[in-house]
Amino acid sequence: MDTAHLYETYKPLLFSIAYRMTGSVMDAEDIVHEAFITYSKISSVKVIENEKAYLCKIVMNSSLDKLGSAANKREIYVGEWLPEPIVEGDNEPSSMYLMKESISIAYLLLLQQLSEVERAVFILREVFQYSYDEIGEIVEKSSANCRQIYHRSKMSITNLPKSSTVDFKSMKNSIEQFTMALQKGNIDKMLELLRADAIYIADGGGKVTSALKPIYTSNRIALLFIGIFKKFPANATVEFCVVNGSPGGVISINNTVSYVLSFEFEGDQIARIYMVANPEKLTHLQIKDH
Repeated sequence: MDTAHLYETYKPLLFSIAYRMTGSVMDAEDIVHEAFITYSKISSVKVIENEKAYLCKIVMNSSLDKLGSAANKREIYVGEWLPEPIVEGDNEPSSMYLMKESISIAYLLLLQQLSEVERAVFILREVFQYSYDEIGEIVEKSSANCRQIYHRSKMSITNLPKSSTVDFKSMKNSIEQFTMALQKGNIDKMLELLRADAIYIADGGGKVTSALKPIYTSNRIALLFIGIFKKFPANATVEFCVVNGSPGGVISINNTVSYVLSFEFEGDQIARIYMVANPEKLTHLQIKDH
């Protein structure tokens, strides 16, 4: 295959790997772009038999390098860290590689518990079902070592998110009701939709005002949201969309994406709300004119 055909064939897979590794849409796009430039140069001077594995190896190595430099930034990050949101249209996600459970905010946060190499092995095995031989070739370790790394990683992540028992439309309907209740200041309705032990996590990155630590319980979350909403200007708009595979919302102010919210359900109630407000993590959405 020529490079253009390879790009069309493998870009979704490679982006998915890089995004799960880095938690950054922009970094993942850069990594994939550079991977094909590197591949094109190397393939012009030598024959590459397994193109897919070779591209995965380039992307994984670049992701590991990026994580090495990002780790230092993470240590001085202000407040809670959340991944850059992937925002799609208002329909249920169907992309083959952006499997919604494994790009949920909760899932990506759990991956942060793993070392860079553990994360690489875990993602390739758990999400993409690669054999240990294939994983070993990509991360340059023996298949036996990869097997051990995977099982150790699996043991350390015992609470991986499960598919919600509530269907997509019901979740979206609950979020719309929550938003309407918020706009009307109807705290009782908001409490009805939230689990009593709900958690709210915001990422402002020190760039904008946001809660620096998680907020616990439905009462505190409802009051906080009403306080935040009162400060929004009249031209603030809410657009319902798919955020990291689940129903969510984008709040724009002065035609600029200012907040992206993702909701996690347990049963038929909202269990967690994640809000990304760090403008650096929303840059990729401004380009798309949301």
